[in-house]
Amino acid sequence: MPHATPLITILVAGFVLAFLFGTLANRFKLPPLVGYLLAGIVVGPYTPGYVADQALALELAEIGVILLMFGVGLHFSLKDLLSVRFIALPGALVQIGFATFLGWGLGLAFGWSHGAGLVFGLALSVASTVVLLKALQERRLVESEKGKIAVGWLIVEDLAMVLALVLIPAIAGASGDGHGGGGGDPLALWLSQLAGFQPGVGAIIAVTLLKVVAFIGFMMIVGRRVIPWALHYTAHTGSRELFRLGVLAIALGVAFGAAKLFGVSLALGAFFAGMILSESELSHRAAQESLPLRDAFSVLFFVSVGMLFDPMSVMRDPLPMLATIGIIIVGKSLAAFLIVIAFRRSMATALIISASLAQIGEFSFILAELGVGLNILPEEGRHLILGGAIISIILNPLVFLAVDWLRPWLEKRYGSDRTQEKKPQDKPAETIATGEAAAAAAPAAPAEEPDDVPVSLSGHVIVVGYGRVGSVVAEELQKSGHPVLVIEDAERRLQALNEQNLPHLAGNGAQAGLLERANLAGASALVMAIPNAFEAGQIALQAKKINPAIRVIGRAHSDAEVEHLQQLGTDEVVMGEREIARAMAHFMTAPPQAVPA
Repeated sequence: MPHATPLITILVAGFVLAFLFGTLANRFKLPPLVGYLLAGIVVGPYTPGYVADQALALELAEIGVILLMFGVGLHFSLKDLLSVRFIALPGALVQIGFATFLGWGLGLAFGWSHGAGLVFGLALSVASTVVLLKALQERRLVESEKGKIAVGWLIVEDLAMVLALVLIPAIAGASGDGHGGGGGDPLALWLSQLAGFQPGVGAIIAVTLLKVVAFIGFMMIVGRRVIPWALHYTAHTGSRELFRLGVLAIALGVAFGAAKLFGVSLALGAFFAGMILSESELSHRAAQESLPLRDAFSVLFFVSVGMLFDPMSVMRDPLPMLATIGIIIVGKSLAAFLIVIAFRRSMATALIISASLAQIGEFSFILAELGVGLNILPEEGRHLILGGAIISIILNPLVFLAVDWLRPWLEKRYGSDRTQEKKPQDKPAETIATGEAAAAAAPAAPAEEPDDVPVSLSGHVIVVGYGRVGSVVAEELQKSGHPVLVIEDAERRLQALNEQNLPHLAGNGAQAGLLERANLAGASALVMAIPNAFEAGQIALQAKKINPAIRVIGRAHSDAEVEHLQQLGTDEVVMGEREIARAMAHFMTAPPQAVPA
């Protein structure tokens, strides 16, 4: 049996190089995504040495696209979108239109067709979900008003791009720009002949939209009943392995069925599968169980994208690349800034949103590949899109630094509207409290989470994780009069913390700098209620470095985890199975209590 097959080779090369370059990118405070793209460039045909099988890489990338879109659907929150719809919906559509117009104009200047210019412009108009969320999380803005507008804006962009992925092949087939030579959709051709007129773009678009509507209707009527039922049935088997397999089967099965039965894209099918699943109470668990596989294939997706980029194209003709980067960083960011200001939002909000959108990513890659595959977009366009994505992602942290530098000057020169948004820093320190006291202390302040604020609590207990264990721990501590600060990164739990007025910080407990912001030096104890012992160990290690005297309590599921946590500085470790056994033995040995009649 051969030990070096193309599949194994590309998996090994992709994962190993992605890990090395991703770690290097993280070391320089860049998104790991940059490292994954660089790994793809290294194994691509435009650099010397090993060249991976591109056809196989694209097959694996297709799975990555399906799982990426499934993840987008799982985290799609209609409630959050509706809360900022009056600015996110018109703002995103106007910004997409403006950026597409600039890209279309640049494409015509290069001598491309109108179709190529439109695909190019669309690819430059949509920001990366991964990069935007990471930037907001690092600045603790995800749950703030600014963050919600930015995320809502991005959801509208994503939905627009999903629609574009459906319509572009149909329009290309009807117009003859694509490789079909104008044959068009058979159903559209038949309907046009039945009606007695020549098939055209309008007929193709109408039939395509009809298919999309039929698919959406099927998912809303049948999918909303079958998918949650199947997942609940699997969950009741008690098998974590079957549950994980069920989530994967739903994502891939619905995507493939949507493409084969309704003729819509794999991406749209996967998105709707995730969106339907997000309505179930098991959605959070589904997201957690599918995350490792989504991450793995997403890495392969970005590696395959990097393989398509010729780095020498930038050196051979730098002016087109500079123009492309100008549209991404300056053009669409300026449009977003002016749109937010036009909606009478504060200068700070306008700057944050414009900086968040000053990059492109996943959908841009998918559109570029689709355009080249349909013979609409020339190879040069794909190189410009990929190069613009890599460079804009690398420059994005510098854009945020520039925004921070410009903000005081702009607010001083043009003023800042403070009526709609009030920073939590403006609250007095004593309003960061628990329960009704926090609400009564600042009745006029808008409901804003305190995670933008340097924490002023002292003598408090920091609880990392607000799941089944952490929520009970926090409740008991509050009952006993201990001030509590929760660290949590799950959106639904953060929303629950907001509703309860419980002080919290949004983010991962192991994230650099977060424990300092939680005032660990002034805390009385740290309770790690998360089930992941590896992550808890990193938190304990950081905590002891900041405050060697802090009392650290953790949880574990095995003796090995107990030993691991103790070696990294955890003072007391509770092993669930051991405590259950002790409680059961106690019930067996203690005298039975009288049961009231």
